[in-house]
Amino acid sequence: MNRRLVGIAAGLALIALVALGVAAANPALLITGYETATVEAVDGETGETLATVEARVADGFVKRYVGLSATDELGEGEGMLFVHGDAAERAYVMREMAFPLDIVFVAPNGTVTTIHEAAPEAPPYTRYRGTGRYVLEVPRGWSERHGVEPGDRIVVDRG
Repeated sequence: MNRRLVGIAAGLALIALVALGVAAANPALLITGYETATVEAVDGETGETLATVEARVADGFVKRYVGLSATDELGEGEGMLFVHGDAAERAYVMREMAFPLDIVFVAPNGTVTTIHEAAPEAPPYTRYRGTGRYVLEVPRGWSERHGVEPGDRIVVDRG
């Protein structure tokens, strides 16, 4: 009986080890789904709405790590909102990305602090730096097309 339990335990340990290896090779497999939020860009001076996107919310370590790397494309009204526990200097990279992005860093009060236009063809692991608690990734050129710039505000409705 004890040999059988040891065999079962060894089998389960092997299965867990294989699963861990698969998840390490492709962390996107650990993600079961994203909440979404409506994200509105508002002019910092007039309060006028500049643009709105539906964003997937990346509010945990694995979701932030995977980001949009498991996504083939974003539509004009789509994005991803990365939520961190606090405001800090951050650096984002275009790891395994298939399309270019605007990377918008946002302070805890919603103020846009920095905007980068990022492309997958940039040197590998180019670090796009900014300060914020939130980072909004949208299709490249979105900020320019809608007049979003540092000092404007990002308002999130997690409905």
